[in-house]
Amino acid sequence: MQSPPSIKRARILVQGAVQGVGFRPYVYRLASELNLCGWVLNSAEGVVIEVEGAEEVVQCFVDRLTGETPPRATVHHVGVNCLEAAGYRRFEIRYSDDTGDKNVVISPDIATCADCLRELFDGNDRRFRYPFTNCTNCGPRFTMIESLPYDRPRTTMKGFTMCARCEEEYRNPLDRRFHAQPNACPECGPQIALWNAGGGLLAVKDEALMAAAERVRNGEVLALKGMGGFQLIVDAGHEAAVRRLRARKHREEKPFALMVPSLERAREICEIGVLEERLLCSPEAPIVLLPSLSHVGAGAAFMAPSVAPGSPYLGVMLPYTPLHHLLMRELGFPVVATSGNLSDEPICIDEHEALERLRGIADTFLVHDRPIARHMDDSVVRPMCGRLLVLRRARGYAPLPVRVAQSLPAMMAVGAHLKNAVALSQGTNIFLSQHVGNLETKQAYSAFCKAASDLPHLYDATIERIVGDLHPDYLSTKYAAHSPFPVDFIQHHWAHVAACMAENGLVPPALGIAWDGTGFGTDGTIWGGEFLLADGGSFRRVAHWRPFGLPGGEAAIKEPRRCALGVLHEIFGDELWERRDLLSAFSRKEAAWLRKMFENGVNLPKTSSVGRLFDAVAALAGLRDRVSFEGQAAMELEAAVDPDVEEAYPFEVREKEVLDWERTVLAIIRDRQDGLCPGRIAAKFHNMLAEAAVAVARIVGEPRIVLTGGCFQNKLLTEQMVRRLSQEGFLPYWHKDVPPNDGGIALGQIVAAAWMQRGFSFGRPEDTRRQWGSFD
Repeated sequence: MQSPPSIKRARILVQGAVQGVGFRPYVYRLASELNLCGWVLNSAEGVVIEVEGAEEVVQCFVDRLTGETPPRATVHHVGVNCLEAAGYRRFEIRYSDDTGDKNVVISPDIATCADCLRELFDGNDRRFRYPFTNCTNCGPRFTMIESLPYDRPRTTMKGFTMCARCEEEYRNPLDRRFHAQPNACPECGPQIALWNAGGGLLAVKDEALMAAAERVRNGEVLALKGMGGFQLIVDAGHEAAVRRLRARKHREEKPFALMVPSLERAREICEIGVLEERLLCSPEAPIVLLPSLSHVGAGAAFMAPSVAPGSPYLGVMLPYTPLHHLLMRELGFPVVATSGNLSDEPICIDEHEALERLRGIADTFLVHDRPIARHMDDSVVRPMCGRLLVLRRARGYAPLPVRVAQSLPAMMAVGAHLKNAVALSQGTNIFLSQHVGNLETKQAYSAFCKAASDLPHLYDATIERIVGDLHPDYLSTKYAAHSPFPVDFIQHHWAHVAACMAENGLVPPALGIAWDGTGFGTDGTIWGGEFLLADGGSFRRVAHWRPFGLPGGEAAIKEPRRCALGVLHEIFGDELWERRDLLSAFSRKEAAWLRKMFENGVNLPKTSSVGRLFDAVAALAGLRDRVSFEGQAAMELEAAVDPDVEEAYPFEVREKEVLDWERTVLAIIRDRQDGLCPGRIAAKFHNMLAEAAVAVARIVGEPRIVLTGGCFQNKLLTEQMVRRLSQEGFLPYWHKDVPPNDGGIALGQIVAAAWMQRGFSFGRPEDTRRQWGSFD
């Protein structure tokens, strides 16, 4: 006689991005298939499951649990406890439990899935042309969550009572809308309306969308309330409309992002390979920087020159919400879709606020009545080294964490002054906020303060320490200094290096190459061309670029000609003032008062910045004397590169661990006098930087090389350095999901502070004999 099977019960905790992605109905279906009893629920820690049945079947459930998960689920950890049987009679989905530590990973906002898109344009479907169609596989998440665990009463949808049919979907574990918290339909959900510039109602529902499309066709500026805030939209082929938007938004030349109706239309204006297509069509649906086809005349009929003046790249995205899909289907042509704000302000998220802040910019407002919990820009990515590089981390990516090997204390990092984002450590997760932006305005600082309080609130975190930048004048640093918590101040470039190491799962030792525009150094000067050896819980500055003066301080950032003047004075000294051939970018009057600045040493900070060296070379090459947005000169220098040039400018490695660019600059001057085109100069400069990095790597002798800082947004520079370092036997690492620019600083601040606080000792690499000399 066969013995009855041994009945066992397993209690399982699944942690990761497992809420709001259809994980519970997946568990229900799997348990039902295996005839197991028990329950599943969302908790503050993740998804908790109890299954009961024959021991071998329970084991089969555990084995299959992580192998067949929904597409948007990410499992970080599964904990299993075996218990005695409880006598469950069925399997059920229970109400959420909000007790315990909040370790669940909040899902980012997700682009409209294929199933919802089919319904949106199916005339027989009850959600036909409904702008808020969604399911567990798509729709808003982070922008609507108010607290955890993720349930409708804790979201901005709490004010919309579901109709009977939506409720039935919501309660059915076999429906793809089971516990889809934004679930709605035309009968019970949010609605759109079109307002004039004074807030007067012009149209509602589908009529509002049709009227908005007509106004865009007529050249008006439309403010559209999207998933995470307002966008400003104009016809990308209407030159007068694009120019009007530039004037109103105070954005002179910085390229605008484009939204195109389809992948096919994107191919008409950009070069799109396999990786680029995957990024455009991904659930994250970011803005992807793509090579423009304008050089062959493609898209000329519907692309205004003012969209991206002088840039060989276009920032392109596909529609990612039902509202965008409907509008773009109606228009059928590319539109400019840029953030709904004035420059250096956060985007508007409330329609009444938008009427005030966008007054004089937008002609009409396409709004809706679903509240937005927090602002969310469009993410920006760039294909680089065969994979993506995130340049602006927002919709689709935030607030997904970076996981580390060891549990960390609860620390809040407040980031830098530019491209600000904040971070929170919780266990082995470091959660990164959405992109906040430059803390240059009152509105931007308010958005920063909200983000800094938002993450600890969501995760109910008890902050133990706060971490900021070493720069005393950053608003984020002042915020940290005035907090009630113990404070650590982390050097800017050390935070860059730590961020890249954390993203790549590295611990010291490693050689960090941190090149950017500015960062406050431990010696009180402006760093930005650093070689930092990660060594135990801290770093050593093993090399850096030769410093030069920035006449006028911050004014030099807006005038590359001043950066050029700084390097020229470093070379020629007072002889420079007699060389009108080198001062042609300045009038005699300008040169006279700049000379006094150098003679008196007033407002002349020194910098080792590679970002400012890029500016200087752009000016010396005749490309750009003044800029209207950050990084413009460096972008144009990259765009000018002649890819067929393999020659590199000479440089020198001097004693005291200084890389000297003097021979480079003198060679550029000669090349300009000989009439060499800017493209060849730009190529030789990029090649020189890669060779200089290899030279220092050889001297230091550490095999693992970390590339980080804003300069590594440059595709040509990054790929050249990765190639050359690899050829020389080094192991280069660079960013992927975390920006190399200051958007990644907060992550590095937490990691560096943790290393410092815990006194981790990873040993020191062997000292190597340094050979100093010239490299031709």
